[in-house]
Amino acid sequence: MPGAPGTEPGTPGESPLDAAEEFRRFITGSLPEERLTRIERYGASFFRNPPSTFAPADMIPVSPGYIVGPGDQVRISVWGMVEGTWIETVDRQGTITIPRVGVIGVAGMTFDDLKMALEDEFSRYYSNFEMSVTLGALKSMKVYVVGNAKKPGAYTISSLATLVNVLLDAGGPDENGSLRKITVKRGNRVVTTFDMYDLLLKGDKSKDIRMMPEDVIFIPVVGPQAAVIGNVRRPAIYELKGNTTVEALLSMAGGMTPTGSIDRVQMMRVKQKEFRTVFEGDLKDRSINNLKKMQLADGDLIRLFSVVERQSLVRITGPVAKPGDFAIDSGRTTLRDVLGWAGGLLYYAADEVEITRVSVTPKGPKTERLKVNARRALQGDPVHNVALRMNDFIFARTVPDWKLYRQVTVYGEVMYPGRYSIEDGETLSSLLQRAGGFSPRAYPRAAIFTRERVRQDQQRQIEEMADRMERELLGISANELSAALTQAESNLLKAEASQKQALVAKLRETKAAGRIATLIAQPEVLKGTAYDIPLEEGDVLYVPSNPTTVQVIGAVLNPTSFVFDKRLSHTQYIRMAGGYSTDASPARTYILKADGTAMRVKASARGETPWVKEFNGGKTVLVEPGDAIVVPVKLSSYRGVRQARDYMDVVYKAAVTAMAIHEVTK
Repeated sequence: MPGAPGTEPGTPGESPLDAAEEFRRFITGSLPEERLTRIERYGASFFRNPPSTFAPADMIPVSPGYIVGPGDQVRISVWGMVEGTWIETVDRQGTITIPRVGVIGVAGMTFDDLKMALEDEFSRYYSNFEMSVTLGALKSMKVYVVGNAKKPGAYTISSLATLVNVLLDAGGPDENGSLRKITVKRGNRVVTTFDMYDLLLKGDKSKDIRMMPEDVIFIPVVGPQAAVIGNVRRPAIYELKGNTTVEALLSMAGGMTPTGSIDRVQMMRVKQKEFRTVFEGDLKDRSINNLKKMQLADGDLIRLFSVVERQSLVRITGPVAKPGDFAIDSGRTTLRDVLGWAGGLLYYAADEVEITRVSVTPKGPKTERLKVNARRALQGDPVHNVALRMNDFIFARTVPDWKLYRQVTVYGEVMYPGRYSIEDGETLSSLLQRAGGFSPRAYPRAAIFTRERVRQDQQRQIEEMADRMERELLGISANELSAALTQAESNLLKAEASQKQALVAKLRETKAAGRIATLIAQPEVLKGTAYDIPLEEGDVLYVPSNPTTVQVIGAVLNPTSFVFDKRLSHTQYIRMAGGYSTDASPARTYILKADGTAMRVKASARGETPWVKEFNGGKTVLVEPGDAIVVPVKLSSYRGVRQARDYMDVVYKAAVTAMAIHEVTK
């Protein structure tokens, strides 16, 4: 039993390595030093999944030269002295039968001849009439596709089908089939030889004849082939016909791309079917290495390359309107030219421009820097308007310490809140004075001053602490696990390790506020003190109104806020919050002051804020409006990690501080 088309007996489903496939693999694998695009035979895509619109339509008008045959339906309408309509189908004898007119032989007539013959026959019996003749359903016919077709066989087609229609149905030539020598045999003679390249390259269908019953379409073996890759518009494998030159092949490939180079063309050729050779040439008309007129042989591969980039650029940066790279004529283009192309210097540019130049010397690269006056260069001063060389780097400088605006924000209980532009060295007291001072509702003691640079430093310290803690915890956990004697002890250690990881994750979630605890007071009080600090870009000052509350947070039964009463002590506030919880550490209770400082409640361990004399008449008051009474949780160190409690305390206090700031600013 023969195998399926395209397979060899004994290897079902495996495609044989035919000559065309071997050639395709040869050219695509011939240059392993770079990835090449996978190419195919030119014209193969035309037959791949052809749309159904290529099939001949039965409803299109019939041409005058259409040959009538058995199976065609003839529609005849007559009016005038006689009226009637007849629909007749041409029988196997090639005739139709019309009442009173008789049997008429029509097979082999053209459509024009059919109309004339019917008028003549009707004229023998009738006069003074008009006639309309059309064709209804058309006959079908059988043709044969043989040779190297993808789907050879017998095809039943419409009588309007042409050679190309049938080739599309048959899938076109296979890998071994020719696209350029397709013949149609009718009887014992060849009625046409069709070249698909005429259709694909020129749009010429003059030899796309209409098929007749029993026609045979023969696709011979493909002829010589050559491929072209690289910088051409249609890289592909082309079938050659007759004597074909490199120039003709490039023409079939659509010519070179705009970036293709005529300075180099590479040809690979198989010599005597023994070895492959490569030789170089070009496409220059008067060159002795010109390959344009060279005759191609079967299996040749032509490769074109892109043009070589020869850019002479300089780069300019800094305060110019359009910084970037600019093409120059090395040694002739001057600094003034490039400054002009870059839109000129901006108003805050300094006079001095630095040009960095790297020269090639026998000992290696040599770097030199030229400093010139840009203003004089723009005036054409030859001393400063220097000629530039390839790869020069031009750095236009700004005036010292240039920044268009430095802005800080003050909001809350000041007379004129908003964003203020500051000058270099401007201080906090100056900002408060420009903001009109505090409003009557202001509570400067709880003011919050934050700085972005400080926030970044604090955040970096938190991250470093988390990294250090993670290393310590992991190292100790590994040692403890390896020393575990029982499964229960091992499980306990694993649970502790999981808790430690959760602690590290919590620490990493801590976000620094960037707060600076400092004295915030009326401008005249603040001015001239150590706390009248210079402002920086992005500083933020928030002045709240009098909070009139005190928070009790931490290890108490009901953490909440209470109305401030100067008669109450910290212990009374804690009792109002339900007292200490079972995990509280009363001895470590402290007051988180509204100004960002902290104070221990134990008198012997209590510190004094340096600027406290500015408030409360110089007296130290333990609990004030906006303060938070913090009762820490009693923490136990993890086994083998003395620092664990300290780390947990850091996390706890960071959370408490954030909560207190939120309470003030909300």
